[in-house]
Amino acid sequence: MVRRNKKGKVYLVGAGPGDPGLLTLRGKECLEQADVVLYDYLANPTLLAHARDEAERVYVGRRGKGKYPEQDAINRLLIDRASAGSVVVRLKGGDPFVFGRGGEEAEALALAGIEFEIVPGVTAAVAAPAYAGIPVTHRTLASTLTIVTGHEDPEKPSTALEWSRLATSQGTLVFLMGMKNLSTIAATLLAEGRAGSTPVAIIRWGTRASQQTVVGTLADIVEKAEAEKMEPPTVIVVGEVVRLRSKLNWFEQRPLFGKRVLMTRAKEQAGELAARLASYGAEPVEAPTITIVPPPDWASVDHTISEIRTYDWIIFTSVNGVSRFMTRLFAQGLDSRCLAGRQLCCIGPRTAEELEKFGVKADVVPAEYQAEGVLAALSRQDVKNTRILIPRAEVARELLPDELRAAGAHVDVIPVYRTLTPGQDSVGWRQELMDHRIHVVTFTSSSTVHNFVAMLGGTEAVKPLVQSVMIACIGPITAKTAEEYGLTVSIMPSENTIPALVDAIAYHYESREQVATGTLQ
Repeated sequence: MVRRNKKGKVYLVGAGPGDPGLLTLRGKECLEQADVVLYDYLANPTLLAHARDEAERVYVGRRGKGKYPEQDAINRLLIDRASAGSVVVRLKGGDPFVFGRGGEEAEALALAGIEFEIVPGVTAAVAAPAYAGIPVTHRTLASTLTIVTGHEDPEKPSTALEWSRLATSQGTLVFLMGMKNLSTIAATLLAEGRAGSTPVAIIRWGTRASQQTVVGTLADIVEKAEAEKMEPPTVIVVGEVVRLRSKLNWFEQRPLFGKRVLMTRAKEQAGELAARLASYGAEPVEAPTITIVPPPDWASVDHTISEIRTYDWIIFTSVNGVSRFMTRLFAQGLDSRCLAGRQLCCIGPRTAEELEKFGVKADVVPAEYQAEGVLAALSRQDVKNTRILIPRAEVARELLPDELRAAGAHVDVIPVYRTLTPGQDSVGWRQELMDHRIHVVTFTSSSTVHNFVAMLGGTEAVKPLVQSVMIACIGPITAKTAEEYGLTVSIMPSENTIPALVDAIAYHYESREQVATGTLQ
């Protein structure tokens, strides 16, 4: 969307080193306002989710000697989009002004008379070592920090680096973009007098679940890096602080470190799952197989709301059922007071929490978070001749209303939302499965399973893609659906909640690690 007759502006935003949680609040605000986002190779694409769906996304990645837009072309693109009245975000890995060429882009904008703002980001020079358990300064080990480019402008007539001073410094040296010149960096420091025993760490994709760290000394780091096939992007740390990694290596010790987990939940519902996975060290991968939309019309819902006081019970079987029904009720000019006198049942604690957001507390939350649990809880109630309302999805299991009717209750089921297959294709995450880059696929409902299989071309197409992948299902009903498609379910929590699902995934991998190391109690 181009904002005609409005003055454009460019935000040069630091995307941070890779962990999406390290994006600044200001950076997030800018992405939410953007009409156009120009992002590079080092910016985590997950951050693009903060931009509006209609915002234009332009990849201007710059990686090694491959094909990429020249800097002049990127500058021109920024100027052209802003001149047309767009709010433009230039999303750059790390910090725009730390070897990010942000200064050149800002100069070009200033020369063109384009308004711009610099939004600093967390630089990988500090964050990557921190995630590897290496503080770049330390009271007894390093009082200075020098950040050095490992890749100078090749058009310079001579190096601008004072290698003799770098070699004799007692502080920490951090080289960015230096992987291809590692042998030269190590040889030059040695030649200028730095001891061969000086500790060195190389951190690839620092702060991400794919982080890889190699530790050695100036004398052997080149050999060790070659043995581990280390490639850019990396941060190279030289100095005594590297010795602290053996004590402070916190990030790589998390139970799901290095694991990439596919989330099939609706995009708007994936936040809690993603956050909990990340807290265990995993990298969440969005692969929404359902999208939540309103019913074709609200007539039946509105009619039911107008008669809300005639019901004895209202049973909510999902968070979506609560939010959609209550939002519609409020839209009709009513509020929670009209639910006074009704008995309210929520299928689980998360659904009850959603109801409390509207100022209403559930009377019944069953111990088992599925339809069978609701029936067990209501079996202690006399529901004969009572009127029961169930606001739910358009398509759902009929067990609950059927059993309540069999018990003598009058039950009305009203669809307050529908689950559909998303419009976007599955090319991206399908390729990740084909490349064996996914370790776990999570399913949080039978609908996510049905649509996952359909989007990947059917049962026979899915089986080879998930052959080496762990399948994690939120509960037995979802697991049964997965098994009907021939999928092997390896992980299922004891209760049907997102926190329990993530805990179960973490426990699964912790147990495997303990078995492998012989430390299982």
